[in-house]
Order: sequence, then structure tokens, then C-alpha cells
Amino acid sequence: MHRSSINRLIRNVSLRQLQIFEAVVRLGGYTRAAEALHLSQPTISVQIKKLCDTLGYPLLEQAGGQTRTTTIGQNVYVAAVEILDKLVELGETASEETNELKGDLRIAVVTTAKYFMPRLLAGFIRQHPGVTPYLTVTNRATVLDRLKSNEDDLLIMGQVPKDLDVKAHRFINNKLVIAGAPDHPMAQARGTSLETLSRERFIMREKGSGTRQVLENMLAEQGIQISPYMELQSSEAIKQCVMAGLGIALLSQHNLQMDLASNNIAVLPVNGFPLVRSWYAVHQKNKKLGIIPRTFLEIIRNEGEDILLSGFSPERKMKVIPIQQIVK
Repeated sequence: MHRSSINRLIRNVSLRQLQIFEAVVRLGGYTRAAEALHLSQPTISVQIKKLCDTLGYPLLEQAGGQTRTTTIGQNVYVAAVEILDKLVELGETASEETNELKGDLRIAVVTTAKYFMPRLLAGFIRQHPGVTPYLTVTNRATVLDRLKSNEDDLLIMGQVPKDLDVKAHRFINNKLVIAGAPDHPMAQARGTSLETLSRERFIMREKGSGTRQVLENMLAEQGIQISPYMELQSSEAIKQCVMAGLGIALLSQHNLQMDLASNNIAVLPVNGFPLVRSWYAVHQKNKKLGIIPRTFLEIIRNEGEDILLSGFSPERKMKVIPIQQIVK
């Protein structure tokens, strides 16, 4: 390329335009890119048009209601990814030299993880105040969509998808218990059979929920089926219904600590429970994690259980891990 052409590109193509273009291609459209970058859709459109005008070629096209790259657009996308990755590497080099993390950490969690993830984030930010956290709490289906489109650094879930090429890092146990009101007759029993349990009024999450799948699969192995008495899309709403005596539910014990301490809810002794599963931090297998999510991942894997099971504050329990150790 002639030097004058290179100078023209340097003057007119901004890193922000490349970031916007990369987001539109990766997320499959202008609307989702605008949401991810916290910009208006007209702003996205204007910047894409400026980039196309500067390069002199159409970079995107509409096909079957979907936004796709043209042949030249695909080449620009690859170049944009490489440039943005190099900027991340530059930031990591600076972090290694100063032992100070600065930047964003984007995490999406299934709704049942919202009770403990803020505590883990709080401890991390106390160590690294230069990091800005972004936490998205949503249902499993949306978390999987975000995983496919690579919108976040890490996604927190209890069940790793088997149909996606991902890498999953286990970090804490997820103990699932049958919860009921403190005055529920089963609360005083020594051990309730699964058959008796199946006749109770179950309050459950919507179909597709990871917690619901665990319960239904476990009972199906014993030849038992249950029909939900109520279906709700919020674990908090389910917990409130349980405390009101409307029925029983399978809930993560992490979500019940304060309510158990105040005797507002009870763990019912049922044969085969608790079910001990794991919480996982998940990302696409080919994704290269930056220094910030790698550091966060290292901390929750090594210190997560201690933080959540102790009565101490995260800053007292979490050990400081040198950034150089994570980089290497």
C-alpha cells in the first residue's frame, strides 16, 4: 500500500470504529452491538458508514435478515480483531510492569449465582480497584446466547453445555437442597423418601433452568416424575413462596444462608439430598483470556470456597496473587 494511503487510513480510521465494527460482526447485528457497547443504534450505523467510506468498500451486507460481512469486510474484521488483541496485550504488559490492573471485567451469571457472585467481585475489586466490573444476571438460555456470541469474559453456570466447544473451570461447590417453610411437616422427619417427596407441591423454575434439569434428571433415574405446582422465573420469588408455605423447592444453599440463620426457611431432610454439584466459570475454548479475567479466575478457584463459607470479609480472606505470576 502506498504511504499516502496508509497516512489517510491513520488519519481517518479510529480504534473506536474498529471496535464497533468488530462488535457488529461478532454479535450479528447493529442492535446487539449497540447494547454491548452502550451506544445508540444510530451511532453504530454512522461509525460503520464512516469506516466503509474511508476504506472505499462495503463491509457489511444483509442476507436473509442477518448482517454478514462482505469478502473485504471479513478481511477487515480479522485485521480489527488482531489490532484490538494487540491493544489488550499492550495493556497487559503495562499491568505486569506496574503490578496494577486497569480495565473492564465482564461477567454474566445465571440467576441462581447472583447471591454469591457480588461477594467474589467485591473482594477482587478491593485488591484491584482499577478494574471496572460489569455483571449481567439473566436466565440460562440468555447466558448461553451470550456465550455463543462471546459477549463476556467469563460466564458463571452450574451446568456446562455439552453441545458447545467451551472450557469450564470449576471453582466452588454448589450444594442443592430441598427447602421448605420452618413449620413444614418434613422439617421434623429423619429422612423423607423420594416417592413421598414427589407428592409434595413443588415450586420450580421455568423449563430450561439448570436447577430444574438437575432435579428432574435425578428423579427420572429413580422412575419418578413430578408436575410443578407453580412455575416462576426467579429464584428469589421461589424462595419467598417457600417461606410463605406455598410449597417446597430445590434451591442452592448459597442462596439461603441469611434466611436459614434467621429461621425463615428450613432445609428438609430428604434421602439423596443434598445434591452436590459445582459452579463453573466458562468461556469459548479458543478464547484467549486477558490478564484481568485470568486473575479473577485464579482468585475464585483458590479462594472462592473460603470467602463464601467464612464469616470474614473477602479482603481479609483473599490472598494477593502477583500479576506477574498470572501473566506467566
